[in-house]
Amino acid sequence: MSSASVLGMSLTALVMVLTPGPNMIYLVSRSISHGRGAGLVSLTGTGVGFVVYMLMANLGLAVVFVAVPWLFIGFKAAGVLYLAHLAWQALRPGGRGVFEVRDIPRDGPVRLFRMGLVTNLLNPKAAIMYLTLIPQFIDPHRGHPTAQGLTLGSIQIAVSLTVNALIVIAAGSIAHFLAERPSWAGLQRRITGTLLGTVALLLAREVPSRARV
Repeated sequence: MSSASVLGMSLTALVMVLTPGPNMIYLVSRSISHGRGAGLVSLTGTGVGFVVYMLMANLGLAVVFVAVPWLFIGFKAAGVLYLAHLAWQALRPGGRGVFEVRDIPRDGPVRLFRMGLVTNLLNPKAAIMYLTLIPQFIDPHRGHPTAQGLTLGSIQIAVSLTVNALIVIAAGSIAHFLAERPSWAGLQRRITGTLLGTVALLLAREVPSRARV
């Protein structure tokens, strides 16, 4: 696996985890409403959900990408389109900030873990990450696709859990800061949208590439 693939996966995972979505909204809501402990327990369930997706995607799709080249290209194109969609959602007028959270009921550790797991398993962003974005960085010439997929997936999980843990810990302070400075919330959305759009354009150049044995 090339260093460019590792770096590209790390940057993509970072941009994705910083993009408001079901996981982040749920984790931030828990942290602000019920404290950092509740957010971290929920994050554990989210992490297990990522592992489930990683194993399912790699064990089921690694051979298919080589055997059916057009499907590989289709997945790459879908990933680019999804990144472009996320960029528009962040940049469009009236886009919602992740720290504009709603009240949610208080639950015990088991339910917090289960809800974190279920939220991630039902999260389309997580599914797209493993089915369309990670394959962008797999090069069959550099080793077994499954091994590459598991390595790239592990990088994504490490980045996601680290960033989300920091967000959970700082959620209360960030929410208070943005509530007093509405313009900063808009700036956060514009920066995120621009980064997503840039990644989408860069990856779009690679869509015609097909998997080869």
